[in-house]
Amino acid sequence: MSAPADAPPESAPYGSWVSPLSAEALAAGGIRFGDLRSAAGSLYWTESVPARGGAISLFRLSAGVASQVTPDGANVRTRVHEYGGAPFVVAGDTVYYSQFSDQRLYALKRGGIDLEPLTPPNYRYADCIAIPGAGKSTTAALICVREDHTDPAHVRNTLVRLPVPIAGAGDVLFEGTDFVSYPRLSPDGRRLAFITWNHPNMPWDGTELRVANLTAQGLQAQAVIAGGAAESVIEPQWDSDGTLYFMSDRSGFWNLYAQRGAGAHPVWPRAAEFAAPLWSFGESNYVLFGDGRALVCFRERGIARLAVIDLKKGTGRELDLPYVEFSHLTKIDARHIAAVAGASKSTYSIVSIDVSAPKATTLRSAVPVPLQADSISVATPIDFPSAQGRTAHAFYYAPTNVGFRGTPGTLPPLLAMVHGGPTSQASPALRLGVQFWTSRGFAVVDVNYGGSSGYGRAYRRELNGKWGVVDAEDVIAAVRFLIDTKRADPKRTAISGGSAGGYTVLVALSTSDVFRAGTDSFGVSDMTALARDTHKFESRYLDSLIGPLPQAQAIYDSRSPLNHLDGFQVPVLVLQGADDPVVPPNQSKRIVEALRARHVPVAFKLYPGESHGFRKSENIINALQSELSFYGQVFGFKPADQLPPLSIEGLPTT
Repeated sequence: MSAPADAPPESAPYGSWVSPLSAEALAAGGIRFGDLRSAAGSLYWTESVPARGGAISLFRLSAGVASQVTPDGANVRTRVHEYGGAPFVVAGDTVYYSQFSDQRLYALKRGGIDLEPLTPPNYRYADCIAIPGAGKSTTAALICVREDHTDPAHVRNTLVRLPVPIAGAGDVLFEGTDFVSYPRLSPDGRRLAFITWNHPNMPWDGTELRVANLTAQGLQAQAVIAGGAAESVIEPQWDSDGTLYFMSDRSGFWNLYAQRGAGAHPVWPRAAEFAAPLWSFGESNYVLFGDGRALVCFRERGIARLAVIDLKKGTGRELDLPYVEFSHLTKIDARHIAAVAGASKSTYSIVSIDVSAPKATTLRSAVPVPLQADSISVATPIDFPSAQGRTAHAFYYAPTNVGFRGTPGTLPPLLAMVHGGPTSQASPALRLGVQFWTSRGFAVVDVNYGGSSGYGRAYRRELNGKWGVVDAEDVIAAVRFLIDTKRADPKRTAISGGSAGGYTVLVALSTSDVFRAGTDSFGVSDMTALARDTHKFESRYLDSLIGPLPQAQAIYDSRSPLNHLDGFQVPVLVLQGADDPVVPPNQSKRIVEALRARHVPVAFKLYPGESHGFRKSENIINALQSELSFYGQVFGFKPADQLPPLSIEGLPTT
């Protein structure tokens, strides 16, 4: 039991504190909102609930009432690029959505259910838009990004038009580049803007913004109006006056630009990030009101804020709101927008924001945080020196529990978290996965190593050619910084990460002595195998992060943790989904077998039915409890939780 609210804090060893945030409560609170958009006078969004096996349902808010749109058994999720996004479109009284199990499009009319697929097998669809018909509230066609898997050895990405009623895979409007996204129709319906890019670029490296005339015969008079191999252009939107807006990082930061006539110009230049890497379709970081104003989200030092911009004057008014993260911005009316928002002391929620006041109203939220406000650890941004004279960034979380304090004369164990991507970033918004540790007496540092987004193009490119070097150096530097400032016990330091973060875990464990334990979740152990086995979207990602094959084969070998087995000296926990198409299970199995052969203490958990990241409630719970048990055994403390047994092969008994 937790101590009474008015009782003095109990002195207890760090790591053993009693926390009301159990693994079960964390899984129950793991509801994820996404793909928020306004259509036909209502708000629509997707919602993933671990207790339902991680299936994603579609919801609608109309006249203040939220209801589930899709029937039980539906899973609204596309696998285009494997990471998906924008899996549905609202067209009048019909919702078209991608069903995860077969990746075909389905239609739902308001008040009715039709579970017959509209498209043939082996095609995937995302980021669809509706083309209005001649009659009122009618739809002539959809335009979608289509990923063709009829020949698995040669996956093709195109823009297609699907006439309504839909029958068939669609007619190709655009092809010839490796990738395409963001089809957006001009207000008069005559022009189509869209984004394209080719291997080896990722969309945060270099893209092109194209505009073409949309005719009954297809796209005509196509032109590239922005972007290139060294400029990332994303998020095109047309305003009511025909001006085309987009995000570009040509200045060194993703800023908002306006294109009308011959050239483009930034509308509110700022050394801040107005967008994020395009890992999933449908990202929306600004709203056009159609009256000469826009609302933008921008990030400085990794913290997000909103501002209203006068598009003609180029001036901005920042909004004072109690949030540190925003995504999926969508217009409600001339005064209100909706967004998925994250705060420091409450879980992510869907909010309506009156941009004039400004004032936010919660429309839907995940389950309440099962912690008192003064037991929530709030992110503190830290900047610290790293190798080669670089400065790196992180968010530090102190151990926090109103009922407990550490044993006098001791320092807390430190858990260094490494985000995936690697072109991504840690957020300061409340995450139950961080509070699980801080409320038990761990300090946590969530590192935005060189290569992370949120700090400009130059910082994002620090990892180019140096993945497995800069990321590991920065995480190690963060831990040493916190040890030097007496915020962590140097004998109880752990590192944990998933996917690309799991790779950094293995690199750091095999090349340094700063950590005493590590948890690798579906991480990469063999870089050459990853380049060979991964999916199309990321198949050339390593060209920039490491180098092109076969020319850079020696670098791939030197960066693979499997080739540095002598460096592993501390216990390792490995967690893996059995059906992962991004980092295949053989990556984890091979490192586990190699560590066993060298008698390095290791524990391995393989979760059937899980893909890249764990979505099922029972597996989220087991993975978290296993990690807590692992650190308790390695660091010599007894967790207060009732945990299932975890066998660490080769761990010396005391």
